[in-house]
Amino acid sequence: MTATAVLAHGLGGSADLPIPFTYAVVGAAWTLTATFAVVVLAWRTARFDPDTPGRPLPRWVTAAVDAPVTRWLVGAAGLIFTAWVAVAAVTGPQDSGNALPGVFYVLLWVGLVALSLLLGPVWRVLSPVRTLARLLRITRGRGYPRRLGYWPAAAGLFAFVWLELASPDPGSLTAVKVWLLIYLLVTLTGAVVVGPRWCAHADPFEVYSMIASRCAPWRRNADGRIAIGNPFHHLLSLPVRPGTVTVLAVLLGSTAFDSFSALPAWRNLVDTHTTGGWDATALKTAGLLVFVVTVAASFSLAAAATGGVDREGRRALPGLMAHSLIPIVIGYAFAHYLTYLVEKGQQTFHALIGSPDAPVYYLLSMHPSVLASIKVGFVLLGHVAGVIAAHDRALRVLPKGHQMTGQLAMMLVMVGYTFTGLYLLFGG
Repeated sequence: MTATAVLAHGLGGSADLPIPFTYAVVGAAWTLTATFAVVVLAWRTARFDPDTPGRPLPRWVTAAVDAPVTRWLVGAAGLIFTAWVAVAAVTGPQDSGNALPGVFYVLLWVGLVALSLLLGPVWRVLSPVRTLARLLRITRGRGYPRRLGYWPAAAGLFAFVWLELASPDPGSLTAVKVWLLIYLLVTLTGAVVVGPRWCAHADPFEVYSMIASRCAPWRRNADGRIAIGNPFHHLLSLPVRPGTVTVLAVLLGSTAFDSFSALPAWRNLVDTHTTGGWDATALKTAGLLVFVVTVAASFSLAAAATGGVDREGRRALPGLMAHSLIPIVIGYAFAHYLTYLVEKGQQTFHALIGSPDAPVYYLLSMHPSVLASIKVGFVLLGHVAGVIAAHDRALRVLPKGHQMTGQLAMMLVMVGYTFTGLYLLFGG
């Protein structure tokens, strides 16, 4: 597994997706139009509530999941896996055959989303920093400053996508090792000084896991019992803190920039206007920032573009509507990284166990029509879910006379996200 292979996870050109672009756009237009018509005409009262209890599972399920031995076993497994990867990174081949880039970019970044979507916020238990904090009996600190919110996590997530998409050599073993070392030092120091709440608010992977878990079918009722329920109720439980919208903008904007950076026009621009690695890095960093800022600004302005609210209420609207971006983020993540996870994930696992020549089963690439349909489906389903979540929330937080007109800007922005996503999905 070469470093180039690990990082070549873009969707490529339209040849990779044997569905005519026009058909995809027409299908998207009809899907969004029908969704908008249904929610406007037939959805006049809010139906989702984060306090709605789910259907509780048998009590033994909650008891087993919450048992200290379970938490310690899972935490120990995460710590052992971290040590295993660290040993492989140091003792393995110090070239493209090393497993570390694959673990970093595939299993950690992409696999974490899939696990969180299926099982809930798993990084709270798997995190090696959390486990070390428990071993060191770190249970309290000075307290986490409320004004920081999720800003440290947003910075950490941006640092990750910058390394992947804008740094001079994303596949560099040294770069990945330095990034992970800084991450461990910052997160562990924060846990020691501030307490475990640092992990919940500032650890980029834990915050990402928490966000993805809001689309999971599992949740906890008010009595702490694990239950299964409608994910739309669970979406509303996303904490609204400083930096929430920025975290989601980093996740969505970076995925869009990843597709955009594969376009020949962008590559030619970078090659033509740069003379060295750091010149190219500066241009790529600017491009990445433009995408992130565009998502954050367009969403915030659309959420606040309504009448009938005072200045304080208008300022709060982007945070109150932020949960509607989660299905879109998840849809883009799977549309963009599905093949990467399934096929590069196999290569990564083989390299990690010392069998780099083991066969890889290209389950998705061998069926391009099916793969294309799945990818387009993920984008559309994410946007439909986002429209529904935004509409229902608007009915609850907007004044009576502005519940419909106050949504128009948000609907237009989401339509723009959809068509831009499909355009980039088809390689321009």
